Amino acid sequence: MANFKQRWGIQSNFQLTIIIIVFAVTGSASAWLSKPFCVWLGITKADLGFWFTPIRLLMIFPIYQILLVGIGFLFGQFKFFWAFEKKMLRSMKLGFLLPKETDNP
Repeated sequence: MANFKQRWGIQSNFQLTIIIIVFAVTGSASAWLSKPFCVWLGITKADLGFWFTPIRLLMIFPIYQILLVGIGFLFGQFKFFWAFEKKMLRSMKLGFLLPKETDNP
């Protein structure tokens, strides 16, 4: 556990607990929100058949990214989750979606 906290730069067990809760809430919320989002876009299983599930999973990804930062903010962990989000997007070669880093003198 200490190695995990050190690698992520977590200061306390309380902060670690909050971060784990945010991941759990975000995962559940994004899966739950994908259904009404599909309905809103008019995407139905009847229309897509087998492809409905892969498309819905692809739709969960951006919902999850937005919710992760938002729910992290609500739990007071915005700095951690914003850094986590940037690292994840860059590792997926999606860093072009992020604002350019500027050096402050």
